[in-house]
Amino acid sequence: MKKIITLFCLQFFLFGQAQEYSSTNIHSHNDYASSLPFYGAYSNEVGVIEADVFLVNNELFVAHTATEITQHNTLKSLYLEPLAAKLKNLEGKAYPSNKPLILMIDVKSDAASTLKAIVQQLKTFPEISSNKNIKVVISGNRPLPSQWSTYPEFIYFDGRLTENYSPEELSRVEMISADLKELTIWNGKGVLTQADLQKMQSVIKKVHDQHKKIRFWATQDNINTWMTLMNLKVDFIGTDTVSTLTEFIKNIKTTFYQNTEFHTAYMPKNAAAFAKKKPKNVILLIGDGMGLAQIYAGYTANKGQLNLFNIPTQGFSITNSSDSYITDSAAGGSAMATGLKTNNRFISVDENGKPLEAITQHLANKNFKTAIISSGNSTDATPAAFYAHQPERSFSEPIASDFLSNPSDILIGGGLKEFKSRKDGKDLSQLLIEKGYSFSEKFSSLDTIKNSKMVVLDDAAVVSIKEGRGDFLAQSLAKATNTFSKIKNPFFIMAEGAQIDHGGHKKDLEYVVREMLDFDKLVGQALEFVDKNQETLLIVTADHETGGLSLIDGSISKGYVQGSFSTNDHTAIPVPVFAYGPGAKIFSGVYQNTAIYTKIMEVLFLKN
Repeated sequence: MKKIITLFCLQFFLFGQAQEYSSTNIHSHNDYASSLPFYGAYSNEVGVIEADVFLVNNELFVAHTATEITQHNTLKSLYLEPLAAKLKNLEGKAYPSNKPLILMIDVKSDAASTLKAIVQQLKTFPEISSNKNIKVVISGNRPLPSQWSTYPEFIYFDGRLTENYSPEELSRVEMISADLKELTIWNGKGVLTQADLQKMQSVIKKVHDQHKKIRFWATQDNINTWMTLMNLKVDFIGTDTVSTLTEFIKNIKTTFYQNTEFHTAYMPKNAAAFAKKKPKNVILLIGDGMGLAQIYAGYTANKGQLNLFNIPTQGFSITNSSDSYITDSAAGGSAMATGLKTNNRFISVDENGKPLEAITQHLANKNFKTAIISSGNSTDATPAAFYAHQPERSFSEPIASDFLSNPSDILIGGGLKEFKSRKDGKDLSQLLIEKGYSFSEKFSSLDTIKNSKMVVLDDAAVVSIKEGRGDFLAQSLAKATNTFSKIKNPFFIMAEGAQIDHGGHKKDLEYVVREMLDFDKLVGQALEFVDKNQETLLIVTADHETGGLSLIDGSISKGYVQGSFSTNDHTAIPVPVFAYGPGAKIFSGVYQNTAIYTKIMEVLFLKN
């Protein structure tokens, strides 16, 4: 049996090409069948608007078949009159942006008589026929190429692969079109076979070598087909869903990421040694908005290496809140911080607004040292859940005030104004200093602080990785572990990679992947710490998934990934949990997010 060789990840060869596309590359196929003929395509500034035309009783009707002809759907009323009006309003420009426009008229009736009528009508619209920004292209039933020169210069033709043209004839060809089904049985899913790929590449090269543009008809109308055609450098992409394709092309730069900075994943060394040990310390790393797709996107972009994937124990956390199928960060963070579900927007209070003891408070009462770190605002929902008690996550100043009542030994992140430049005029920094804290507004001062109690809040230090945040998380975790390692007390550290979530909300894959990789470096650092400090349990999880990310292409060998977001908000998808160190095995399985808290308590206090 002959083996069919498929070309995996075609896109990584040419993914940059797709980023050069615009709505000018869109062919509004069977435009007259849309809910708003002409205007829907025109409003999206597509490159080609297509209308099928029949000549009946000296009138040009627009329809797909003769049986679908209706009295009012004429070429004149649906296309020529509205187009002429637009051209008048724009003083001859096809579009406000000055992009060109092709009106493709697909002749379904007799070629000669129908084209004669088309020419006659166009002559009554000099705004169209004499406009260099508009081209009228005749497709379908066409005269012989040898007759093309007898038609006015404003008439162009849709060429065919099977036709050979003289230089004069070729000058009248605007594009060359082909039936995709004559080249491949590919149904728009998966990838082309090697043989079909080579066939298509050969055809496209032949057309481009003639300095002409190419399009295919009978193509599937989905993202995978669009991307495949773009990556093959097909000039016009046909669609019946113009707005959807326009939006996809508009946002295409945010769906790709080609990584250029790679890190080596750390391989844990002591998994077997932890079997019968009990943890003294706990490090909880939370990747805000980090679902399995975000993790695998990072794995792909880092050429098949990820610290997370080297952690031997995995589980899944179910993230719904008390009042919603889909949690927000407030309820999600509170569940992990308190062991109880609550409503969205609530910060470590129950459904009635009653404060719930956070794990940091409970452990502090048992002589633990605690630290809260975030690469975002320290009063945002996730870090706030570990020290504050408020019925509304947007109460930033009351949340900051709660830190005075439930202080951790270390707080590092953003949110300076909530502590200093407050609307109520209070300066919490002075109150913290009075309580024995070192307080700094500059992250650069972190290494100079000798005190074991510190608050470092620098908003400039918690920008995105894209904007130059640097190794904020790594330095912060190192500061916390170094500080606590000098003290005999057990410790609990919660460090949040806050901005994976931000990238999901923005539907920006580069943002997501770069934040994911930064967070993974933190995971590697924590793994190495656990191997050197074998009384420490590491747990890595997320509060929820953000963006409904799906991965539609990528290359592990090249380190590039392409994704598609289904939403700009959170989803209900369970999130992974990874654990390493003494007590890690208890974190396998599938459980509610509240179990993160209860399992930590169990391994710390109930196990021998």
